[in-house]
Amino acid sequence: MSEIFFNPHLKKTRHWDLPTDAPREFHRRMPGYHQTPLHAVPTLASRFGAVSLHVKDESNRMDLPAFKILGASWATYRAFAEKLGIAHKQWNTMDDLKELVGRGGKTFLYSATDGNHGRAVARMGALLGLPVKIFMPEGTVEHRIHAITSEGAEVVMVKGTYDDAVKLAEKEAEQGGVLMQDTGWPGYETTPRRIVAGYSTMMWEITEELASLGKQLPNMIVVQIGVGSLAEAVVRHFRAYRPRKDLRIFGVEPERSACALESVKANKIVHLPGPHDSIMAGMNCGTISSTSWEALRDGIDFFIPLPDEKARQAMKMLAGEKIVSGETGAAGVGALLQLLEKAPEGLGLPPDTDVLLFSTEGATDPDSYRRIVGKSPRDIS
Repeated sequence: MSEIFFNPHLKKTRHWDLPTDAPREFHRRMPGYHQTPLHAVPTLASRFGAVSLHVKDESNRMDLPAFKILGASWATYRAFAEKLGIAHKQWNTMDDLKELVGRGGKTFLYSATDGNHGRAVARMGALLGLPVKIFMPEGTVEHRIHAITSEGAEVVMVKGTYDDAVKLAEKEAEQGGVLMQDTGWPGYETTPRRIVAGYSTMMWEITEELASLGKQLPNMIVVQIGVGSLAEAVVRHFRAYRPRKDLRIFGVEPERSACALESVKANKIVHLPGPHDSIMAGMNCGTISSTSWEALRDGIDFFIPLPDEKARQAMKMLAGEKIVSGETGAAGVGALLQLLEKAPEGLGLPPDTDVLLFSTEGATDPDSYRRIVGKSPRDIS
């Protein structure tokens, strides 16, 4: 399965409310916060026939190699602020917040992950002095496991898929603790919505930087899907924030775990059984989030199932532009390659296209990166 799929359920006339920028005010208080780079890449723009092409580089977000800390931090803060009655004005630094959270006793954080989200939850546990237990599916590479344990979290390996790991994390959290999961299902939707809200910081950074440079907003956006949280954040922001009339949003996911595409085809959430074994580990999931389903169904124009080989090609292309991007991070460029190769006539890039891509992670598996790109991540920049 490699065809580009047009979404017949797209609602072009739907009204979208602009997300608040409150999460960004929170993120500015976190250690290591800075605005991540938005690279203009004219050579890739020329290659794909676009006017401009920008890549939001999330290879170093608050000293972590992926964007996930934006959602995990905001959702964790909101959970404890609500639980303990903590007001925004009561603290200024993370040490202040740690002290306030500590008054509530020793509360475990639980989550399931293929890597980046779990490490972000583990980092929040370390910052707030909370114990963390992370569930990971079998086959997860050792480097991603070690990255999480290096934050002080306990890792439990699960026989099965990411979805199986989510079920076990949920079950254990029921015994007492806080489940910090970035995918939702009926009865568990508040935290995933907060995680999506946390990602809005990235969108505000992009729109404000483009405005400051006098650049047009994109009229073509390619975003990684996975469980759908990042894609939902992209849809909600860019459909609401002064969108261009010709804006098209493309969602990309591994061809063997294209759960969003299959759900749109069926017009209902569809579960894809494993194994989910793409090299794009950050999108190896079989079910989209119930909280993101509506936004993806109504707001994404096209879905692109991506073979692993296109992700490998994209990693090399970005390395040639001095951008270190892992397998999932490079999927946006891979989707453009797939689009040019597989798109029906008329679906390519119009000559006035301004493209926005997200490099969602750096080299989260350095050994794999070295095998694919032929260089160490340290040798790229």
